[in-house]
Amino acid sequence: MTNQKPTATCRLKQDYMRLKRDPVPYITAEPLPSNILEWHYVIKGPEDSPYHGGYYHGTLLFTKEFPFKPPSIYMTTPNGRFKTNKRLCLSISDFHPDTWNPAWSVATILTGLLSFMLETTPTMGSCESTTYEKRRYAQQSLEFNMKNEVFQELFPEICEEITERLQKIEEQRKLAATAGESAAGSAEAATGGGEAADGGVFVPGRSGADDSNIWHSLYTNLILLVGFVVFAFIVHYVIKTMNI
Repeated sequence: MTNQKPTATCRLKQDYMRLKRDPVPYITAEPLPSNILEWHYVIKGPEDSPYHGGYYHGTLLFTKEFPFKPPSIYMTTPNGRFKTNKRLCLSISDFHPDTWNPAWSVATILTGLLSFMLETTPTMGSCESTTYEKRRYAQQSLEFNMKNEVFQELFPEICEEITERLQKIEEQRKLAATAGESAAGSAEAATGGGEAADGGVFVPGRSGADDSNIWHSLYTNLILLVGFVVFAFIVHYVIKTMNI
């Protein structure tokens, strides 16, 4: 009597070979080495979507009855479309065994998941967020995924991509900070700001304001003096004329 391998194991191995031979755009998937019924996937956000630049990690949990029963689908990385670590209610998940087709493969499941992710149709396990929030999640997904040991173990090539991107982001931050400091220094020098020789701090524009006030006071006093002299001269002339 020959021992036959479980149907799920044989089918999932076939699906894995197909994925390696014909990769699905934006999707990478790997089963756990210790358990072929647990698959981990990564979806790269398409260029024309608010998920662009993000890496979205999740899991597919198959039963021993696969392909006759659908898997459970979870999303691990915060994304703004699906709740994290919650079973997703999709036509390709175990929420709807009545709509499941045994001919569907792992590639079909993940393609359907990506398609539904790009939609806005609500379902159990989905959530609402703005485009801005989705883009913020996409940026945050880099560091978030790198904290996951299983992610690092199963997707070393993607981890290299993320590491390079994080390094570039850090370099850009440093350049921006340096440019900001240089601009601030230039502006301070242009306005006369800086530290005085006695340890005091010059206030931009203060010296000019003090000089302006002094000249204004002198000018006002001079006008008053001239006015007084003119008035005295007129009075003197009037008195002299009356004496005549």
